[in-house]
Amino acid sequence: MASIRRRFILLAAGALATFGVAAQTPAIAPAMAQTTLRLIVPFTPGTGIDLIARTVGPRLGERLGRAVVVENRAGASGNIGTEAVVRAAPNGSTLLVSVNTLVMNRSLYPNLPFDPVKDLVPVSLTSWGQLLLVANPQTGFKTVADLVAAAKRRPGKINYGSPGIGTPHHLSMELFKSTTGVFLTHIPYRGTGPAVTDLLGGQIDVMFLPIHVALPQIKVGRLVALGIGSDKRHALLPQVPTLAEAGAGNVNVDMWYGIFAPPGTPADYVNRLNQELKDILASPEIRTSFEAQGMDPATSTPEEFRQLVERDAERWAELIKAQHIRAE
Repeated sequence: MASIRRRFILLAAGALATFGVAAQTPAIAPAMAQTTLRLIVPFTPGTGIDLIARTVGPRLGERLGRAVVVENRAGASGNIGTEAVVRAAPNGSTLLVSVNTLVMNRSLYPNLPFDPVKDLVPVSLTSWGQLLLVANPQTGFKTVADLVAAAKRRPGKINYGSPGIGTPHHLSMELFKSTTGVFLTHIPYRGTGPAVTDLLGGQIDVMFLPIHVALPQIKVGRLVALGIGSDKRHALLPQVPTLAEAGAGNVNVDMWYGIFAPPGTPADYVNRLNQELKDILASPEIRTSFEAQGMDPATSTPEEFRQLVERDAERWAELIKAQHIRAE
């Protein structure tokens, strides 16, 4: 009788253990087979992030055997779309495609109802993008030294544009101002398009722009490239010096792009996505597509991406605090 009792207890314990594991593991596999995978882009169509989502998305869908849709949820400097992913169920049906604006927002919007760094699960880095410091030809600026000298002669008289307060374009110029010791007046716009229109029209003097936005205008002489905010020159504009080479100090404002999952997403699913993305980003077709837009494909492990995000959050937090920058 004792032997039977012991056997019953062992079987019951095993059943409970099995039930416990099953109860704690979200049903990712059924969700993957039955639902559409949403890639949420927290900015408007046509941005670099949107390009990544629409290039990578279909290929990811093929590998997972699922339909994929790209959903643009713009607003509040990306916070609306980001929060939608933070609040999404961790069942494998929602991902965020974002840029380093994500970590800037953590310091610019201290009262957010979520933490954009801690409340997301990093899946993989997808690429790097570079920003160019460009000027309207009417300014007469040919080099960074020209801009710095003019700004020191006329503090505050030279203005610069950005797609809005807290954007990488804005904070990159604030870093430039800090390293060169000049004062330029900020003119924030609602989006890149209106800012570029005024830059080309001469209403603003200088601006940081992504390579793929600035390059067509540089080629026809409507903008002058003064320097690139990276550690090395870019193959699309090999004659343009880095800002460090141009004497502006350490102004590395490379933008990372990557994919995140909602909090609580199981590690095994994150790792599966990471591996699929690694294979996708290694294809020559993707590399060609990205490089034509001035982006360099890149990959990482989830842990490497997490460390990058945390380091970048600290770096921009220091600048935002030092320059007393506040979001509207």
